[in-house]
Amino acid sequence: MAYIDQIKERAKIDKKTIVLPESNDKRTLLAAAEIIREGIANIIMIGNAEKIHDGAGWLEIDLDDVTIIDPETTDKMDTYINLLYETRKAKGMTIEKATEILHKDYLTFGIMMVKNNDADGMVAGACHSTADTLRPALQILKTAPGVKLVSAFFIVDTVFKDMGDNGAFIFADCGLNQDPNSEELAYIAESSSRSFKSLIGPKPVIAMLSHSTKGSAKHALVDKVAEATKIAQEKFPHLVIDGELQTDAALVPSVAKNKAPGSPVGGKANVLIFPNLDAGNIGYKLVQRLGGAEAYGPMLQGIAKPVNDLSRGCSWQDIVGVVALTAVQAQISQ
Repeated sequence: MAYIDQIKERAKIDKKTIVLPESNDKRTLLAAAEIIREGIANIIMIGNAEKIHDGAGWLEIDLDDVTIIDPETTDKMDTYINLLYETRKAKGMTIEKATEILHKDYLTFGIMMVKNNDADGMVAGACHSTADTLRPALQILKTAPGVKLVSAFFIVDTVFKDMGDNGAFIFADCGLNQDPNSEELAYIAESSSRSFKSLIGPKPVIAMLSHSTKGSAKHALVDKVAEATKIAQEKFPHLVIDGELQTDAALVPSVAKNKAPGSPVGGKANVLIFPNLDAGNIGYKLVQRLGGAEAYGPMLQGIAKPVNDLSRGCSWQDIVGVVALTAVQAQISQ
């Protein structure tokens, strides 16, 4: 069974309610219909019901079992306005500004539904930038208790079943933190280990990636990753983690034996921590587009409730997969 099919089966066990605010995007409509058909989650869409059903008719799909909430007519609007005001008033939010935002910005409206426990999670980003998608989540939902840093990861399911966990990996941070320092990289590694255990398998093996392996190159960028590894090993001694490692030393046991003898990773990494967002974004897209992998995300880790982003180049099938993953995250966080 493919990785995402396993996630779908987990989602069905305890069905959660996920908001899809981008109701004007045909991929989102197609995904909603398939999610309902497969029984993966309950779906809420935000927008005008007539327009949404017109779109469904044009696409020849059934959205009758999707709940549609129109910000212009919902009886929850006053509740959401007051909640947004109370949450953000220290940052200059007013009742008037909250009213304007919630009537115009469906993404923020969806976040307020999650904040008010009217939904278990949200997925968006098919037609919005990552910044626009994640900003309201970070501002309104904020971090989970005890979390130092919110970060983003992709689940990458490759065709190479002898690598990773039956071909599945976590790549981080590929969507949020542009140039994390050494301590932040260590926290990203720890969060990613927990995401791996909750969504993939019980034994994360973490490689802190670099263009250098164990001092083979000298540069401040190498020093950053080496220091991050040291911090992670000290703060989180339970982790199987090593660095700095080049990608081949992280993934190929014969190369690891030569370049990093004695490394606890030993060429069997299934969690790859990239030194910055450039490397992470480039890396996952290369594996996806040239390596034939399925990539789901960027997904947030460390946030109080599940909210996940989509690449604007996503397919409707990608949306189905991210909704299933979001539903499983909601099961775990309840």
